[in-house]
Amino acid sequence: MIRLFNVYYPVRTLVLLAVETTVVFLSFLLGVLLAFPDDRYIVLNYQYGYVKVLIATGVVLICSHWFDLYDAAQFDAKGEMYFRLFLVPGLFALFLAILSYFYPNALLGNNASLIGLVFLTFGLVGWRAAYSWLVQQPFMQEKVYVLGTGERAQRLVVGLRQRKELGVDVVGWSGNIDGAVTRESAATHLMELAHAHRVHRVIVAMPDRRGTIPVQELLDLRLNGVRIEEATSWLEKISGRIEVDQLYPSWLIFAEGFRFSTSFNLMRRALSTLMSLALLLVVLPFLPFVILAIKLDSKGPVLYRQKRVGRAGHSFYCYKFRTMRQDAEADTGPTWAGDDDPRITRVGNFLRTSRIDEIPQLWCVFKGDMAFVGPRPERPEFVQWLTQEIPYYGVRHAVRPGITGWAQVRYKYGNTVEDAKEKLQYDLFYIKNASLGLDLLIMFQTIKIVLLGRGAQ
Repeated sequence: MIRLFNVYYPVRTLVLLAVETTVVFLSFLLGVLLAFPDDRYIVLNYQYGYVKVLIATGVVLICSHWFDLYDAAQFDAKGEMYFRLFLVPGLFALFLAILSYFYPNALLGNNASLIGLVFLTFGLVGWRAAYSWLVQQPFMQEKVYVLGTGERAQRLVVGLRQRKELGVDVVGWSGNIDGAVTRESAATHLMELAHAHRVHRVIVAMPDRRGTIPVQELLDLRLNGVRIEEATSWLEKISGRIEVDQLYPSWLIFAEGFRFSTSFNLMRRALSTLMSLALLLVVLPFLPFVILAIKLDSKGPVLYRQKRVGRAGHSFYCYKFRTMRQDAEADTGPTWAGDDDPRITRVGNFLRTSRIDEIPQLWCVFKGDMAFVGPRPERPEFVQWLTQEIPYYGVRHAVRPGITGWAQVRYKYGNTVEDAKEKLQYDLFYIKNASLGLDLLIMFQTIKIVLLGRGAQ
């Protein structure tokens, strides 16, 4: 770790930012050199060429930060990182288009920005590929000690050792202590390895901390620049979900994330409305055929209205195309749909698999009851029950529910309490890490799921 302005930064993060800044700057500089082979000196020195290149570099870096591209542990697969990476030149191209329309003289001219954008795309992809290899080298890895025993700590150790791209070298954990693990033995083992290997980070994964956690030793390490973190944060980075077992309320209070500023909510609302309108325009020609198929297949209304729980616990009516027979819950009352549920009609089965039945929910998005992306809204009867059975279940109501969400693209359809608990853990991950980049990623993965016929019930 390197200390700058009294703050410790991982070496690999500084290398990533420094090289990426150079790549972006050189990309636009090459664009100017190729676009103005004879007048490059005049353009750069007398037409504010260097200033414009620096501004373009700053905008690209801000976009990269916006899509969390400088948090290497944010992604659970390289594909997600490259997806967000391609969003950067795409967003910058949109920025250039808007700028050229209103202020054409602000650009470098002679297609220099366009040429630079091509270099930028290839440069970023090439550098990120090289960086993925670089962080796996010993001199770029952070040395980590896992303080804790049991299944949770062992799962963390295995996950960190398998995820080489995280740039983490687990030099030891409390499970290697011979004999019973006490506060004294854990403290001795921790300090010996911390000094021997010059540990950068200690991850605490102790199930019961009362009287067993070596507080003084952790404080000494913390004051010497070693980062002390909860296992929950790292299990989140590895699995893409926040485990509710052994989750302390203090972690939810002090953890980074859970950012819902007014500007972010407005941008997220605009994105939801824009995507809903675009989807509605695409499917509008097919809706008469969907309505006709539902009417011919079974008796009953085309639309089905159901009360759901939305943001801050407020109830609203959710609309869907009817996929079950009209008297589906006449005898049983509110129940989850099961596998091969006999209540589902033939057309309804197709509508559920293709997610066409969700299209009327676009009206809920336009009204503001739902967002395009977010936790799926649940029925009040189930919310009351699940809140009693699952800890932190009410946290999912901190944001507007969505037509699709992180749990929908990462987990199967569920109809049990355990399934609801698993989905909640993905919902908590989404709420903590909510961003426009994550919303776009979920939309992209939803399209893939629908096209491959993996729609949820």
